[in-house]
Order: sequence, then C-alpha cells, then structure tokens
Amino acid sequence: MSIKNKVSFTMTRTSCSWKHCSYFRLCLTVRHGFPYQPTCLAFDPVQKILAIGSRTGGIRILGRPGVDCYSQHESGAAVLQLQFLINEGALVTACADDTLHLWNLRQRRPAILHSLKFNRERITFCHIPFQSKWLYVGTERGNTHIVNIESFVLSGYVIMWNKAIELATKAHPGPVVHLSDSPKDECKLLIGFESGTVVQWDLRAKKVDFRIYYDEAIHSVSWHHEGNQFMCSHSDGSLTMWNLRNTARPIQITYPHGKILKEGRKESCKPILKVEYKTSRNSNEPYVIFSGGLSYDKAGGRRPTLTIMHGKAITVLEMDHPIVEFLVLCDTPYCNKIQDPYAVVLLLEKDFIMVDLTQSNFPIFETPYPMDIHESPVTCTAYFAECPPDIIPVLYSVGAKQKKTGYSHKEWPVSGGTWTLVSGFLTLQMLYKLKTSKVFENPNAGEGRAVEQVEEDPYAIQMVRWCPQSRLFCVVGISAHVILYRFSKHDANAEIVRQTSVSQTPVPTPPRCPVAPATDHKTASTTASESLLVKSRPVRMPPGYQAELVMQLQWVDREPPQQITMTLGSLCNGLVVVDYIQKTILMCVSTLDLYGAADPYQRLTRSPRKNRQSTSGRGTRPIVCKLPTSTVSSMRSDCPDNLCKSRENSFSFSRSSSVSSIGRDTKEAVTTLQFGESYGRKGDSVPTACLWVGTSLGVVLLLPISIPTEKERLEEPVTMGPSGTVLMLKGSVLSFSFLDCGGTLIQSPYEVWREPNVPEDPDEPRRRKLVNLSPLSSQEACGDGHLAVVCSEKQAKVILMPTQAVLFTHNVTESSFLLRADVVSVCNSVCLACFCANGHVMTLSLPSLRLLMDTNYFPLTDMRIARTFVFTNGGQALYLSSPTEIQRIAYSQEMTDNLQDMLGELFTPIETPEAQNQGFLKGFFGGNAQTFDREELFGEAAAGKASRSLAQHIPGPMGLENVRAAAGGVVGDLARARIALEQRGERLGELEERTTLMMKSAETFSTHAHQVMLKHKDKKWYQL
Repeated sequence: MSIKNKVSFTMTRTSCSWKHCSYFRLCLTVRHGFPYQPTCLAFDPVQKILAIGSRTGGIRILGRPGVDCYSQHESGAAVLQLQFLINEGALVTACADDTLHLWNLRQRRPAILHSLKFNRERITFCHIPFQSKWLYVGTERGNTHIVNIESFVLSGYVIMWNKAIELATKAHPGPVVHLSDSPKDECKLLIGFESGTVVQWDLRAKKVDFRIYYDEAIHSVSWHHEGNQFMCSHSDGSLTMWNLRNTARPIQITYPHGKILKEGRKESCKPILKVEYKTSRNSNEPYVIFSGGLSYDKAGGRRPTLTIMHGKAITVLEMDHPIVEFLVLCDTPYCNKIQDPYAVVLLLEKDFIMVDLTQSNFPIFETPYPMDIHESPVTCTAYFAECPPDIIPVLYSVGAKQKKTGYSHKEWPVSGGTWTLVSGFLTLQMLYKLKTSKVFENPNAGEGRAVEQVEEDPYAIQMVRWCPQSRLFCVVGISAHVILYRFSKHDANAEIVRQTSVSQTPVPTPPRCPVAPATDHKTASTTASESLLVKSRPVRMPPGYQAELVMQLQWVDREPPQQITMTLGSLCNGLVVVDYIQKTILMCVSTLDLYGAADPYQRLTRSPRKNRQSTSGRGTRPIVCKLPTSTVSSMRSDCPDNLCKSRENSFSFSRSSSVSSIGRDTKEAVTTLQFGESYGRKGDSVPTACLWVGTSLGVVLLLPISIPTEKERLEEPVTMGPSGTVLMLKGSVLSFSFLDCGGTLIQSPYEVWREPNVPEDPDEPRRRKLVNLSPLSSQEACGDGHLAVVCSEKQAKVILMPTQAVLFTHNVTESSFLLRADVVSVCNSVCLACFCANGHVMTLSLPSLRLLMDTNYFPLTDMRIARTFVFTNGGQALYLSSPTEIQRIAYSQEMTDNLQDMLGELFTPIETPEAQNQGFLKGFFGGNAQTFDREELFGEAAAGKASRSLAQHIPGPMGLENVRAAAGGVVGDLARARIALEQRGERLGELEERTTLMMKSAETFSTHAHQVMLKHKDKKWYQL
C-alpha cells in the first residue's frame, strides 16, 4: 500500500474521534491577580471571607489560599459598597447605576437572587445590622429607605431628610454618608449627613433624639462599643469625639497631624476619609485608626498614609499607592462587645496589604494570593501545562530564598471557605522571579536621564520561551537583545558571553514598536538601547536561572536597531541564527536572501527614501504575530544549538490576502520560526534537522541544517542554507506543528538537564543526552513521512512531507484574521485552536481540518488581550483581562463539566458565636443593648407599601427561601447535620444543668423556710 493510502486511512480513523462536537465548550474558569480599579471592601468576621468590588462591576471573593471566586455584574456598573449578611452566605452589592443586588454565596459560583433598582434617588450608603433582615439605604437626597432582605422590596417606613433636621433649618443637609444602629439600643439609628449634621433617629417613636451640627464636612463615624460616645472624621483633618450626655459640643477635638502655628492659625491638613474606633480587652487604651489627615506642608504629606493611635503611641504607615478603603478585623461580630482588633486590611489602588495589630511594630502579613502580577507592567504571557513533576519543587525551593523577610508569623486571617486537592488545579502561586536587568550595567547619571525620556522600559520583555525538560530559558527584550539562561541549583561566578549582529542590508529607519514612541535621529543616539551594556566582568549569580549568552543588535549609522521579530505589529527584514554551544553566529541574512533562486516575485529595487514615503502613506493596522516556538533551540534535538531571531522593519503592514502586490515585496517579514526534523527537499528519504520559516506574505521556507556529531560538536561548525523549497498560504504565517502519520502530535525533542556548576570528572567526560521524539519512531506503522500543520492568518493547511502535497485546506476566516493558532492536546487527541481578531475562538480537527467549535467569545477591543492570549494543552487558555488580572478559560467539555468540583466552597456551616452576658448590674443600669422587633415597625402591616415608582424589584433565578438550603454538596449537608446535632446536644445539656440548678435552689429555699418556721413556731405575735 502506498504512503498516501495509508495516510488517508489513518486520517479518516483519527477524524472519527471528533465526530461529536460536544467535546468543546467555552467558559470562564478563574481569575488571578489584583482586582483592577478596586472601589470597596467587605469582610465576614464569622465566615472569614473577604470581598472586593471594582469599578468595572466585578466582585472578587477571597478565602483561604485556594478559595478565590470572581463574579461580574451584567450591567458593568461600578460597585460602590459591599455588605455581607454575616454568617448567612449572602452578600449585598450597591452599584453606581443605583441598583442593589443580593448574591447567594452558598454555591460555588455565586448568583444573584434579587435586584432592586432605584428610579428617583441615588444610593450613597448602605448598612445592615448583624442578624437583621432589614437593610438601611441612604440616598443622595438625604432620605433613608429600608429594604426587606428576604423579599428584597422597599418598606413603607421612610426617614425623610426634612424630618431629620430642625424645621428652622432651610439648608439641605446633603447626602447620607453614614448609617449605623446604636450599640446600646438597636431602636436608635445614627444618620450622618455630608454637611456635618449627625442625627440619632428613634425608629419606634419616629422622632429625633438629638442633632449635632459641625462646621466641617463629615466623612465617617465610628461608635464606642458601649454606645455612649462616637467619633467623627472631618474634611479639615480633625477628629471629634461626641458624648450622648451632652451633644451641644464635642468633648474632644484633635488634629492628629496638625499643629497650631505661631500666628494662632491651624496648620492645613488633608481630610480624614475614614476612622475606626475600637476597644481592646488587653488594654484600657482604645485603637483609633484612620486614613489621611497629614499636613499639606509636611515632606511626606504627598504620600497616602494610615495612622494607628494606641494610647500615646502614634504610628504612621506610608503607602506606595492611594488608599481606597480599609477595614479593621475584630474577633466578635457584635458591635456592643469589646472589639479586640487584630488586623487592618488595606485596599490600595494597586496593592492589597494586611497589617498585624497584635505586635508593637505592626508587621504585615505575607499575602498568599498572587496580587503582585502587575508589579511591573505585563508585556507577554506563556502558558505551560503538563510540566515535568520535578520542575515545580525545584523552582519553589529556589524561589523561596527570594522572599522578603519581616512578615508577621501569624497565619493569614482570611481563612474562610473549603479547599480540596482538586481545587488546587485552579490556583496560581508565584514560584520564581527573574530580573533581566542584572545582566546589564547600571546606567550612569547622564544615561539615566536619557533613559527617563523613553516611555518604554529599556528592560521590557517582549517574548519568552522555556523548555521545562532541559530547563533552558530564553528572553527577548525590547532593546533588541536576547538572553539565554541555564538553570543551576548552585551559585556561580562567571562571565556572560555577548554576541552582536549588524544587518547586512541597510533598510529605512522605521518608527519604533507601537508600545514605544517614535524617535528622531538625535533622540535615537541617547535612547535606552545604547545604554544597555552587558557586564564585562565575572558576575555572581545565585541559584536559579543564570545568564549564559546575550545577543544584541547594534546601531548602524546612528540608526536604532530593529526590534526582535514577532512582536506586536512588527515586520522583520532579516534572520539571525546563533549557535549557543559554540557561541557563534551561523547566519545573518535579509529576508530576500532566504529565497535564493526560488523567489516567486519580481521585486523592484526601491530607495530608502521612497520606501519611507510609501510606508507612511499606506493604510495599515497593527497585528499580533507569534514568537517562533523554537527560540530556545534545545527544544529541538535536531538543531539543539541554535537560536533564531529576526529583524523588525515597521510596526504595521497591509493585511490584503493578495501576495502579488509588488508594493509590499520589499517589506516582507519573517513572522514565525520552528526547528524540527523534517525533509528539506522533495527527494529526501531521511528526515534531517530543518528550520521552518514563515513570512508575512504567506510563504513557507525550509532551511536544512547540518550538525556535526557529538564528538565534533565543539570544533566543527554547523552549516545551513536555503533549500529552494517554497510553499504558499493566504496571509501571514503564524505557526508550525508536526504530526506523525497516525495523527499524533510529534513532541519536541529536548536535551536532558544536567547540573552545569559541578566539577567535571576527567575520567568520565560529561555528554549531552538528547531525547529525540522524531517521525522515525512511527516509521514501521506509517512508512516514511510525516504531516506538517501550517496555519496563517487566513488559512490552515496539512501538508504531507516529503512530497509536499497539500492534503487538507481550510479557509479559517475571510472578513477577519487570526491572532493566535496552536496545535494542542485535548481529550486524548489533538486539534488546532485558533483565536480570531473578531473575538471568535475556534477549534479544528486534525488532520482533516473540520470545524469543531466556533464561539463568539468577545469582541477584540483591547490590544492587551491580543498580545497575551495563549492556548495550552488540556483545553485551557488564558489572557490578560486587565493590566492587573489574568483570566483563565476552558474550551473543552470535560474541563467545563469538572469545573464545579474544582472550585472551592465559599460558605461553610459555622455556628454563630453567642453574645456574652455582661452581668446583672451592668445590664440593670443600661449596659446591655436593647433589642426590638423590626418587623413590627417596617413590615407591611405597620408601615404599608412603598411607592412603586421609587424602586423596581427584579427577581432572580432563585428565591431567598432557598438560600440557606442552597449550599451544595454532601460535605455541606453532613457538616450542617453534625453542627445541628452538636447544637441540640449542647442545648439539652444546658437545659439539664439549669433544671438541676433550679431543683437545688428550690431545695435550699424549702430548707431555709422550714428553719424560719421552726424558729418562730412557739413565739407569740408580740415576741416577733
């Protein structure tokens, strides 16, 4: 049987495994990183889970490490405030579109139960008392409404602003900025208005108990736990303390960071945006914690600060970013008990910090979440699945030495939720950090000033390639440099080899990449590229990845070097191949020289000036191209000692599918590269090492490579050159992959890693061990030959090698173009996964190229997504959804079906702690809080119905009566049953103890009564 017949039979059999398209389904899995543009914060002290709202309508709920959930409001409106229903498994969100939402947290993916849209008033503040089903809502008009949590409808009970202030006052008090019930009496509601007015409203009597007027605007109010006094923060940087016995004036006015100047005037201070007034059981002195308030005249006044006042000690913590909100974590959820604060959670604009209050030096906790992804702007991503099992522990052990010291020794306080081993599949943990700037010399003062003029960081990374098996790592920088790293468990002191390359054919100077500003000739001579000088002295390198070779492109005639190929919107003018074993340059040619005599175009020679003019006048648009998968050549044993890189010519070009346009011939780009064992010529009978080259005109070139034997590898040179083979596709070539005749993906050969920094044994010289997974392994079953999968922006082809016959062709898109295309393993088979510029995610069967899935995921509105979107094996992909967050998605049905089991549980059945009794005397004199039935005041029977035009109720998919029963899983049911049984046993035990005490008390009383009766039995009445 011929080779072609065998291949046809195998392809039919392989394609049958994809006959059901139910293998694929697209869904979001989990989001990592710091919430982008955060707005608010909330904490459940019983469940110990944390919620963060964002300006884009997102909610991030965090628990113990591994418990991380992201939800999104469909409206996309900013989340203004979050309120947990403590220990109830529910969350209330107030959004900028004046809508309240009730979320059910008793399921692994939170869902909205009810929504309430306010039509005539804007929401400014919300408050829900502990163990209450009534939510207080303050509005911009100064009114206070009450919402029933169970039905999520408005009560007819309304506190109007004109009833809260004095009748003689004509000015409007402003929006409601604070609502809280009195710790002493739940019937009393404290209302704070922005103008400086504070009112305590008697809910039962429907009247005002007292009013407080202050000249400065109020930002926040905080109660003392006994309910006799409270503290306010103001816009002039002052704190005022008010006592309920005398509300005519504050008992104390303090400017924590302000002084009285010699002239008698007060020092101007920033407003104190929030204050927390907490008492401690171990100290008689309370904690006063606030943000802001520094003097404008102080040197550090420009930096955001958090101040902790405890007794006479004042500690000021300076922050790197503005404070969005902070919360003080306490042991008890009851506001009328001693609070005992133990930590402060700070939500900054670009960071998340937790401070330990139990230690005098106030250390911070080590955050277990990956919140520092954006420590420097993310420029590229790479996603590796199914890594060798030994690489993760090795990277963790090396990376653990890089961690900072001085953290608190206590456990992370946010410990809610449940985490399973399967849940760890969706976690993200920082293992190792590498700084490429340590390879270069520090710029001197003059060069430093020049570097500051460049908007783009000169050390910015454009591309990375990693071989987990050989532990080689390659980094491509924006300053036209490539760094090769080799992993070692030991430190080393060695020189870094530097190689330079100059373009053989001068080309007109293009503008820089879109991420960098265009520069003229004068500015170019002082740009960051010139300042990057590789260290010439021996460098001490710690264990981990150690730099071995740096390849740089030089400046020519004061012209800046072109960017390394396949970055955002780049064109390349040449190809450079480096042998990193001998550390020599093997090839440095222009794109036109790669064709040799097989050039299919008749190109016209143009002057650089004319080329520059034609480039600026042509309508173009930027694109995203893929870095060659073989930048680290150790991934390919057939060419294990070469590094490829190309040269950029311009950041944009026409996307016309026509390849005959002579006007574009001189701007042809090398867009992708791939090493592999293949057939360089049609007549070859044995596969050899080849370099596959794809260009922007859809041309595929093959360059055979001759590699010496292992004994001669260090002495004999590697040779390579064009073979004259030319294949054609529509659009720019994106990727290459190879399959055997059975449709199985040919894995990349690799070199087995060995420790480089150990002394060699002269008797047993070390030899490189290569693991070669070539097409020869399947020759017995399929004969000679293999399949090459080539994908461009418009088209995908499966080619039979060595005959170069096109077996299958599929036009992926006509109206758009592909941004990413990779051959991945899914469901024990392989497919071609594609991401299109119009937002579609597609999968094609291999080798038949039949469409299996085409989902309109999202419109491409952000070039960040286009630059960072990557596929990997197992039906997974990720992209940078915001400058600070990574979004992971799944496109396989199996992954989607198992996602529910992979997510952690947010809600855990926990018994609500009981309030401690304060004693008879303290309760008799008014120390205990007075409870009342809010249903009697706010229910429909007493307060009536609210106006329908005021707010619109939008029911969710579930009723609140199912909230407490919605916690999924057998584990939750068993835990609830166990807790219920324990509670019942405890209550029976308490009842038995009380019965015993009552019996003993009755017996004692009977005995004393009998003794008194016997004592006075025989006495006359006048003897008593």
